[in-house]
Amino acid sequence: MVISEKVKKQIVQSDYISRDLSWINFNYRVLDQAKNNDKSIIERLKFLAITASNLDEFFTIRVGSLYNYLDYHKQRIDYSGLRELPFRKVLLAKSKEFAEQQQQLYLNELLPKFEEQGFSIVMYKHLSHDEKERVVKYFESTIYPMLTPMVYDSYHTFPILGALRFVLGVVTKSAEDGVDNKKLSFIQVPYNLPRFYEIEKDDKIYFVPIEDIIRNHADYLFRNVKIQSINLFRITRNGDFTLEESDDIEANFLEELKQKLKTRRTGRVVRLEVFGRPDTWMLKVLKERWDIDDDNIFRIKKKGLIDFTGLWQIVGHSHFKDKHSEMPPMVPPVSYPEIKEENIFEILKDRDILLHHPYNSMEPVLDLLEQAAEDPGVLAIKITIYRLAKDSRVTAALLKAAENGKHISVLFEVKARFDEENNLREAQKLQKAGCFVIYGFSSYKTHTKLLLIVRKEGEKVTRYAHLSSGNYNESTSKLYTDLGLLTTNDVFTHDVSEFFNVITGHSMPEKYKNLITAPREMKPQLLRMIRAEAENAKKGLPSGIVIKINSLQDNDAIDELYLASQAGVPIKLIVRGMCCLRPGRAGLSENIQVISIVGHYLEHSRIYYFHNGGESKLYVGSADMMVRSFERRLESLFEITDSLLKRQVINILQYNLKDNVNSYLMKEDGSYVRKASGDDPEFNIHKEFYHVHKENLQDLDLTFDKEITVEEGELFEDVVIEEDLAKEE
Repeated sequence: MVISEKVKKQIVQSDYISRDLSWINFNYRVLDQAKNNDKSIIERLKFLAITASNLDEFFTIRVGSLYNYLDYHKQRIDYSGLRELPFRKVLLAKSKEFAEQQQQLYLNELLPKFEEQGFSIVMYKHLSHDEKERVVKYFESTIYPMLTPMVYDSYHTFPILGALRFVLGVVTKSAEDGVDNKKLSFIQVPYNLPRFYEIEKDDKIYFVPIEDIIRNHADYLFRNVKIQSINLFRITRNGDFTLEESDDIEANFLEELKQKLKTRRTGRVVRLEVFGRPDTWMLKVLKERWDIDDDNIFRIKKKGLIDFTGLWQIVGHSHFKDKHSEMPPMVPPVSYPEIKEENIFEILKDRDILLHHPYNSMEPVLDLLEQAAEDPGVLAIKITIYRLAKDSRVTAALLKAAENGKHISVLFEVKARFDEENNLREAQKLQKAGCFVIYGFSSYKTHTKLLLIVRKEGEKVTRYAHLSSGNYNESTSKLYTDLGLLTTNDVFTHDVSEFFNVITGHSMPEKYKNLITAPREMKPQLLRMIRAEAENAKKGLPSGIVIKINSLQDNDAIDELYLASQAGVPIKLIVRGMCCLRPGRAGLSENIQVISIVGHYLEHSRIYYFHNGGESKLYVGSADMMVRSFERRLESLFEITDSLLKRQVINILQYNLKDNVNSYLMKEDGSYVRKASGDDPEFNIHKEFYHVHKENLQDLDLTFDKEITVEEGELFEDVVIEEDLAKEE
């Protein structure tokens, strides 16, 4: 797949990086973790599986979104300046390069190490006679009864094949009236069975792919028919949709959501992954049926593996639990060293608590909720929910609170991507228990994370608030880095109360004292603070901006950062994922540096720091600098004002800028290179944050004079994809 020089030049000349191409670069950084020889083979397989899951979502949503424009003949101009058709070619070509990198890593570096680590992925034909007998029994008793062959011919319509499921396309011939008729049938591999059948033998574990077991026993399903070929493939469908909410929430909106979820299963095909050398006639049928071409077809070599997400079965196997990285035990929050020793309500009346997950446990938040559910003085609990853990303690606490007669208000975001069904089920459970449940707010997705508890204490009422960058999910709080503030400060609790009145009622406050909220005021206020730094720089005053976010895509924000850079403001951006800003371009962004941190934990917190003439402004919250965050979501940022907690957050930014183990520096062309440690000792934030105490936080200030150095050379080189699979033989 060749990209023209003209298209390449246009991409390079643009002042913005393509959102989708930047995302592919992000997934390369995750893949780089799987290349790390210092990690165990199980850890490396974990990161390879993560890249595969990421790529599945990318095709389902981002490539799916592109096809919404292509299929309905609507104009779309990418940040790179390309129209939808040429951009499609670039995007699919770059995606194929990445998929080729995955396969090369698996075949050349990971697969050869399996045996020495006590396991292997074994095809059916390589099993011993006794092992084959075990597999046959499993097939006959468990797999075979679940299989349903679906023929496609003049008498049978083309079946609806599931997205991201293995399918065997079986080409058969049968003699009828003396004429050979070629037919195509499909066998969907059951998704509710393990990917691999496991055989333990001599302290080794053999993982036999279920699709290979079915392929070797396809004759059970095609009696007295000549099988010409059996072809393994997997399709990805467009899962991007936009909900148009109606006023009749209970009847229409929830029903529409259910219908939209069904379309995700039947959306247009955007990717076809095929294993080995598939039947050319079958490919022709599939291409015509799904209106795809060779650009959409991803070919996996015979010794490769289709769908690396199946590796989670190996990664999570109890046999390999000692192969995972051991992290230190969680530590008490800096402002709450006596955790568990006193009543959380009494502690919060004495001070604010800043939680830095996963180094600090989520227990104080869960304790607060669970105590509130039982406390006779608690009158009401209000909370926004975006994603929940399975068997959620949050849901259990809310149900208990409702049972105890407390007023419970829950804004449940049932449109949280890929969690819609679970959220809908949990929301209805709460509603049946008597909770006041709001299914979203107007046309906006609720992404803010807020909790308010109202408690009667003698003759007065005290409000307790939790404001966070992370979800109320006790599982992901052990894997994602997030910040949460527990407080009884009247300024915070008043703002949170006002915000809940907006989303549950018909209130519209003129101004919050502490919160900055989207979609109303967040973007204008952030842009004003960027401009203020630019004005200070023009006057020769000290200035500086440090922003830590997941994604940077809003072009108005990018333009303001460009102008601030040109005014002389030193800007450091810590952007984990996609970044559409182009740093270090002469005359445009020379004073902007962008780093990305990818490592053991997923960096999820959002922090905004502005020098502000020495009276620094510091905000934490749920929002990235994206169009969807500013314009299509309910988001909130809250200002950190307590001096100790402020030093704690500044220290977090300092550590992020100091890290030389997990950090990558973005180059002007949009590629990334590892950050060089030089003569400095190794500094890994995913370990260092376990050792932060009050005494570490004295006289902190962010400095902007030290440049980040990088190793020479490209981290990720272009891969030439060989379209002619005959050469693999």
